[in-house]
Amino acid sequence: MHRKLNRRTFLGYSVAAGAAAAVPTIIPASVWGAEDAPPPSETVSVAFIGVGGMGRHNLKDFLLQKDCRVVAVCDVYRDRREATKAVIDEAYGDQGCAMYGDFREVLAREDIDAVAIAVQDHWHALIATAAAKAGKDMYCEKPLGVSFEESQTIRNTIRETKRVLQTGTWQRSLEHFQRGCTLARNGYLGKIHTLEVAAPGPSYVPKYDGPLDPQPAPEGFDWAMWRGPAPDKPYNPGRVAWPDWYLIWDYCVGFICNWGVHNLDQANWGCPEVGTQPFELECRADYRNKGFTDNVNGWDATFTYPGGLKMIFKDSDKLLQGCRFIGEEGWVHVCRQGITAEPESLLTVEFKESDVPLTDSTNHAANFLACMKTRNDPVSSVDSAHIATSLGILADIAARLEQKVAWDPAAERFVDNDAANAMLHRDMHNGWEL
Repeated sequence: MHRKLNRRTFLGYSVAAGAAAAVPTIIPASVWGAEDAPPPSETVSVAFIGVGGMGRHNLKDFLLQKDCRVVAVCDVYRDRREATKAVIDEAYGDQGCAMYGDFREVLAREDIDAVAIAVQDHWHALIATAAAKAGKDMYCEKPLGVSFEESQTIRNTIRETKRVLQTGTWQRSLEHFQRGCTLARNGYLGKIHTLEVAAPGPSYVPKYDGPLDPQPAPEGFDWAMWRGPAPDKPYNPGRVAWPDWYLIWDYCVGFICNWGVHNLDQANWGCPEVGTQPFELECRADYRNKGFTDNVNGWDATFTYPGGLKMIFKDSDKLLQGCRFIGEEGWVHVCRQGITAEPESLLTVEFKESDVPLTDSTNHAANFLACMKTRNDPVSSVDSAHIATSLGILADIAARLEQKVAWDPAAERFVDNDAANAMLHRDMHNGWEL
């Protein structure tokens, strides 16, 4: 899948580095024995944009795929991109990985087939839509932005440009999640009447405990590019620390969406009515207030659908983490620790050929690369990602309004609620726009 490299003269961006970062486990070059390596025409060229925690985690999977080659790394921290380049070069046994501090330089390279995006949430929409318009397929971390409109724009752009997008809702590539959702989807539980969904919230606490006054950005770190479309505020380490930035509204909706998206996605996968039917929604929440943190801390939401279906969505201090499908004939609960069910015989059911199949994916990166070649949707398609992202964002809006709201999924609007509809949009700053 290599295309001829069009050499370009790039602007000299002053992009930099920051605090030292851990790097992925080195994958030895011997993994790719000459007899095993695919011919160059079948090799996908991938660039990584954002190599913090999730970017480095995803890199491990891609380095193990023999039908792709990681050719570039981009990050606003100089030390991160240098350390990650060293890992990639060690894996391939050469010095071929290029480094960039501005994602636009990566997208300008015509020889790059795909990008893996793992930047802060407030950047997802800008980079994903730019990548699609540049003709790149992409593996993009969840959620799809920090507003409903951003998520909607990514979905629409992916469909208009006919690009392949795999979202980082990787639970779909694990067997026990697949079993649980297949049981729910194919009637093994009887008619489903209740879903219980929970994700971590209050258990994540800010780590930065220093002064909140403006400080000079560290040498080698491009604060202006990190901030990007977020409000123009001065640098302070408390804004960029982990997990602190997840807890700040400027950069993330909060774990009601960012973590919640994983299990909301499972709910929609096993019970599609969750994402396709209109609903009424009530949500109560409390908010963080330490340092710069200010988004949702804990929450308690109820989605009510026609016909009596209900989805209870809470933080995991209030409800068991994961997704539980409760039907008239049994229940199944899936989470990262495993799967449980009542009756227990559901755990050993042999599925029928007539059952609706969900996926044969066993590796999220491999599934993405395979779909780049077939042009089929991957297991975590942009449509499923948009639904899961939206459910978290809509719960956040209901909590902030402190009122019951009604959602029309066909119109993608709240019903007769101008205040709620206005919150589907977020302004971008510093000259950035979709």
